[in-house]
Amino acid sequence: MDGVRWAFRCGSWVPTRSEWTLAARCVQLEEKERIGQFVFAKDAKSAMAGRLLIRKLVCEKMGFAWDGFRLERTARGKPFLPRTSSTPSVPHWNFNMSHQGDYAVLAAEPGRQVGVDVMKTSRPGSSSIQEFFRIMNRQFTDLEWTNIRKAGTDWDQLDMFYRHWALKESFIKAIGTGLGFDLQRVEFHISPNQMREGQVYRQTQMYLDNEEEDWTFEESLLDKDHHVAVALGKPDISTSEADSGTVCEAPPLSFTLLSFSDLVSKATPLLEEDPAYWERFQSKKEAPSRQSEQQ
Repeated sequence: MDGVRWAFRCGSWVPTRSEWTLAARCVQLEEKERIGQFVFAKDAKSAMAGRLLIRKLVCEKMGFAWDGFRLERTARGKPFLPRTSSTPSVPHWNFNMSHQGDYAVLAAEPGRQVGVDVMKTSRPGSSSIQEFFRIMNRQFTDLEWTNIRKAGTDWDQLDMFYRHWALKESFIKAIGTGLGFDLQRVEFHISPNQMREGQVYRQTQMYLDNEEEDWTFEESLLDKDHHVAVALGKPDISTSEADSGTVCEAPPLSFTLLSFSDLVSKATPLLEEDPAYWERFQSKKEAPSRQSEQQ
C-alpha cells in the first residue's frame, strides 16, 4: 500500500466567504475554535489546511466517512485517530504534518514511523545570517556546520542550514520525543549537496550517537525556497509485499500539490454555518508570524 505525500499552498490561498465558512463547518468544533484564536490570517489558513488534510487522509485512505470519526490529540498536541472496536480491520496509518512558509504538508505511511518538516529559506528577522548562525550554533554538529559553511554565499549557507533543520525536525517528529531532545545527538551526512525541483532524494544518511541508523530520509523542493524532509522508520514486515519476509523499499513519493477543491472533495459538514466566523477571519492581521505549528 502506497504512502501519501500531500501539499497545499496556504500562502497563495485567498479564501472566499464560501470557502472559509465551508472549511470551518468541516472540522471539529474545538479545532474550529482553536483556529479562530490565531492572530494572523496566515496562521489560521495554515492550521485550517492542516486539519482538512488530516481528515481527507482518514476519509480516503482509511475508509471512514468524513463525519464518521473523531480525531483526538496526544498530551503533546499531536492529532491521532483513536483505535476503537469498530476499527480493528482498518490498516494502521501513521501520519504527520507541518506548516511553515507558504505550505502545509502531510506525509503518511501504513505501518511505519513517519515525520515531516517543511522549511522556507528566509532571512532572519533581527540579525545577520552569521549572527543567526552563532545563536544556533549548538543545534548542529561540527561536521554539519562545516557542510553548511562551505555551501557558498551567505544565502546558500542559510539554504543548507534550513535543509539540515528540516531533516532534524522530521526525525524528532517521527519518534515523538519533543523539545527535550539534544539535536547534536543526530548528525546528517547530506547527499547530494545540490537538489533540483521535481526530484526526490534518498541518499542522505543519519547517525545517532555516532552510529549509522537504518532510517530513510526523503528530501525534495516544493519550490526554490521550500525544503521538505520526510523521515521514515523501518517498515513493518506485515505491511510489505514481501512473502519471504524481506522488506522491499518502495520508490520515493513526490508531493502532490492540492487545491482547496481537492481538500474538501470528500467533505461532509460537521457543524452549522457560522457567519460571524468569516467576519472574525477578515479582521485578522495580515502580517505573517515567524513561528510555525509543527504537528
